[in-house]
Amino acid sequence: MFKIGDFSKLGQVSVRTLRHYDELDLLKPAKIDRFTDYRFYSIEQLPRLNRILALKDLGLSLEQIRHLLAENVSAEQLHGMLMLKQAEIEQEVQETQQRLLRVRARLQQIEQEGRVSPYEVILKPGLAQTLVSVHQCVGHVSEMKHYRHAMYRQIYDWLALHQIVPNGPELVMYHNKEYTEHAINMEIALSIEPAAAAALAPAHDQGISITTLPATPQLATVLHHGFIWEVGLAITALFSWIGTHGYEASGSYREVHIFGSELDTANAHNPIVLEMQIPIEKSSN
Repeated sequence: MFKIGDFSKLGQVSVRTLRHYDELDLLKPAKIDRFTDYRFYSIEQLPRLNRILALKDLGLSLEQIRHLLAENVSAEQLHGMLMLKQAEIEQEVQETQQRLLRVRARLQQIEQEGRVSPYEVILKPGLAQTLVSVHQCVGHVSEMKHYRHAMYRQIYDWLALHQIVPNGPELVMYHNKEYTEHAINMEIALSIEPAAAAALAPAHDQGISITTLPATPQLATVLHHGFIWEVGLAITALFSWIGTHGYEASGSYREVHIFGSELDTANAHNPIVLEMQIPIEKSSN
């Protein structure tokens, strides 16, 4: 038998909470000394306490918990409920972290107002490339990481299957005509030698496409050294330069991974090097 203080340490709840559960008939002491009124608990009561605490973390009221326990909810049922709650909380945490990163990025953009941009825009021609690519529509920006990793694994697995080595860095293209956080039209690609592509069937293979990215007379480009959540600063600098120098975008925005493979990047807190590219032409306005 455990005194109430020792049982509180065992179950990691306060003595006050145990007394409250006793009053509500949720968890009665195994024994009460009739002379001292000391409450005693047994080790066999620990699973019931764990169920109460688990159901409480699911957001259920103590009255709802009392009814559920009366129905003898099984360990398997409780496990399933907790797994669903765990997934829900993880999704909430991920969305909160992404909002936090967006707030940081906006704060940095505000801090840069009126200052000379740290980004240098370089104009250069875009060379034609033979690409192995996967094209997907991402439902929401919060799903981006999941989609991107799955698409990269798909491409690298396909290249390994056909024993092809890419000859350039990873490339991401966004084909939406305006900024959107929904229905993001995204293409992920790797460049390969034209001779390697010529030896393969031109038809789609397991969602993989072999395409030619045509040459572009001019690309406006900037290099971004920093964190992924700061990329908005580089994009703002790039579009600002285009608009103030008499140009307009004439193709999809591109993201080139100078840092290596995205699959090797552990999280958003690792600094990276990206090149942002936008095909441009002289504005008609």
